Amino acid sequence: MGSNEVRMIKIAPSILSADFAALGEAIARVEAAGADWLHVDVMDGHFVPNLTIGPPVVEAIRKRTRLPLDVHLMIEAPERLLPAFVSAGANLLTVHAEACPHLDRTLHQIRELGAKAGVALNPSTPPAVLEYVLDSLDLVLVMSVNPGFGGQAFIPTSYAKVRQVRTLLGKRPAEVSVDGGVKLEHAAPLVAHGASVLVAGSLIFGAADPGAAVKKLRDAAEVSKSP
Repeated sequence: MGSNEVRMIKIAPSILSADFAALGEAIARVEAAGADWLHVDVMDGHFVPNLTIGPPVVEAIRKRTRLPLDVHLMIEAPERLLPAFVSAGANLLTVHAEACPHLDRTLHQIRELGAKAGVALNPSTPPAVLEYVLDSLDLVLVMSVNPGFGGQAFIPTSYAKVRQVRTLLGKRPAEVSVDGGVKLEHAAPLVAHGASVLVAGSLIFGAADPGAAVKKLRDAAEVSKSP
């Protein structure tokens, strides 16, 4: 991102790292601290080696917050469940390029249901797979860890990949999000390379004060400089 280009940075706490026994309280704390979105990881135990939540939990979250719900579908054949997640309250649905043999069709389906459409890229997936669906994208999610579990270490090659994605998008208004191992020291370089959404789980919900952690991450992102 050039030094003269300014994008509003969004902070999206990932509830995967929250205490699910006190999820409503955790959401309230980050919302009060100024979080922009809530990032909701959905895993099916097939596409990734973990199992998390489904539409009923998304519906319960929707009742507890006014924040946009950024639902990340790490599942096989996501097109089967798109209507259920939109009905549950998802504002943005992100599917994995690796899980969608008919990616263009899936993105159009998401938009026809009334949600924004995103595509996630695993660490080894090149941005070029997006070349023919660029005008159907509201968001590209760069995975900076291999998906499936929280608490992993950030993969440094993600910086260059973010830059490649932002270049590929050109002047399109789509967001570039980064998810996986994001810490305070990664925020400024990621924004400088073109990221506009920072997803963080353990950094925020692993802190003694999740609200303060949201503010610290935003402060760290806003001091970015072009590399």
